[in-house]
Amino acid sequence: MSQPHIVALGGTTRAESATGRTLAAALRIAEAQGARTTLLTGEAIDFPNYDPAGIKNSAEIDAFLTALRGADGIILGSPGYHGTFSGLVKNALDHVELMAKDERPYFSGMPVGQIAIAAGWQAAVSTLTGLRTITHALRGWPTPLGVAINSAEPDAIARAEPQIALMVGQILDFLARR
Repeated sequence: MSQPHIVALGGTTRAESATGRTLAAALRIAEAQGARTTLLTGEAIDFPNYDPAGIKNSAEIDAFLTALRGADGIILGSPGYHGTFSGLVKNALDHVELMAKDERPYFSGMPVGQIAIAAGWQAAVSTLTGLRTITHALRGWPTPLGVAINSAEPDAIARAEPQIALMVGQILDFLARR
C-alpha cells in the first residue's frame, strides 16, 4: 500500500477539544510516515440521533460515510463522560450501521486505534475499554496498544505522544503486512 488513508473520528463539538487536538496530533504522526489523513470531529460528526426506522440522508452523513469507506485504518477518540465514551461519538458510530450492506461492512479487516481522554485514570481506562469493545462489534482489529490519557495531569497529551506514535505505527505496520 503506497499511501494508506487513515481516518480519525471523535472528539466533541468544541472546536479546540482535547480529544480533537489529540486526534489531529495522531494524524500528523501518520502523515509524517506517508499516510493521507482525514479528521472527523465536531460538526463533521454532529448528526441527528441515529434512528434505524427513519434514516435520513444528509450531506454531512454522506461525507462521513464516504471518508470511512475510503479508509484503510481508523483512529477512534473520545472524552470520558461518566465512565464511557461520549454520546456524540456513540451516535456517529451508530451511523456506521449504514455501511452494513457494503462490500466491506463496517470496519471489517481494518486496524483501529483508540484514544480515550478523561480527567482521571478510571474514566480514561473505562472509556478506552468501551472504544475497544465497539471496535470489535464493528468488525475492526484493535491495535495492541490503546492510549488512555489522564487530562488532569500536567502536559498529559504531550507526554502521551510516544504512545500515540506507537499506536499509529501499529496501524501502519498492520497495513504494510496486507
